[in-house]
Amino acid sequence: MKICIVGAGAIGGYLGAKLALAGETVTLIARGSHLEAIKKDGLKLVMADGSSQVVRPALATSDIQEAGEQDVVILTVKAHSVPAIAPSLSTLYNPHTTVITAQNGIPWWYFRHHGGEYEGTRIQSVDLEGIVEAGISADRAIGCVVYPATEIIEPGVIKHIEGDRFTLGEIDGSKSDRIQLLAQTLKQAGFKAPIRNQIRTEIWIKLWGNVAFNPISALTGATLEDICRYPLTRELARQMMTEAQAIAENLGIKFGITLEQRINGAENVGAHKTSMLQDIEAGRPTEIDAIVGAVAELGKLTQIPTPHIDAIYASVKLLEATKQRSLFNER
Repeated sequence: MKICIVGAGAIGGYLGAKLALAGETVTLIARGSHLEAIKKDGLKLVMADGSSQVVRPALATSDIQEAGEQDVVILTVKAHSVPAIAPSLSTLYNPHTTVITAQNGIPWWYFRHHGGEYEGTRIQSVDLEGIVEAGISADRAIGCVVYPATEIIEPGVIKHIEGDRFTLGEIDGSKSDRIQLLAQTLKQAGFKAPIRNQIRTEIWIKLWGNVAFNPISALTGATLEDICRYPLTRELARQMMTEAQAIAENLGIKFGITLEQRINGAENVGAHKTSMLQDIEAGRPTEIDAIVGAVAELGKLTQIPTPHIDAIYASVKLLEATKQRSLFNER
């Protein structure tokens, strides 16, 4: 199978390396020093147990147009980067190409094949002008919730920390031939790839914690266990998660665990810095719009107040803008 990983960073590189090791024809779209290292020495994958392997993909490039038609495109760039690349993805398509959307937060396609009064509603926080949908039709899209933790420890080297599950779901809830083939391909590469007929529920369960812990950590510099163990931030997280839960349930989502169980699960992760905090510390743009802004937008759509989410969203947006301005001035 010809598979293109668009955004071969920590998660994308992990996926691409293991798929290539399993015999798939893998193209990696990457950039900068990471790309140059892959071209020169291959992509090195260091597993949690210390073992390592080096993979040479079929192609590593920064130019999507160079890749040619693919059977599967796995989109592993962060949500805020999708609008910039969506128009160029068409060069990867044949009539049957599927696009796996592996972003955190609410996906642009959320109200496609959704049914009900909000069917067809565009979520402006993630696709303001419809650019993403124009580049990735809903019929090509397959939802994916990412659970592994990985990091780039140096250019061309991916370290796997924990987890191997990539949950998949057709956005219309069907168990299609294409998603079954994709799941089997991922399983053969050593991943867990369960298929869910309610992929939006899986998205919300992960987002339920992310909507609170990610921005709180970005603002405070605290780890997950710090946030959960400090009474004031634990209560703030609880209030934000309560608001998010009310929205999700209004949209037909049923949570299989309690709010306290979800918080305790985050606490048990330990002294982990969220991806949003890591982005703030590195001066990179964050996924604040897809993870928090989109939930606030859905609150307005469903007429459910989100005062805590709104306040934290505004604070992180200002922090992000301040950091970006400071970096610009330093240049």
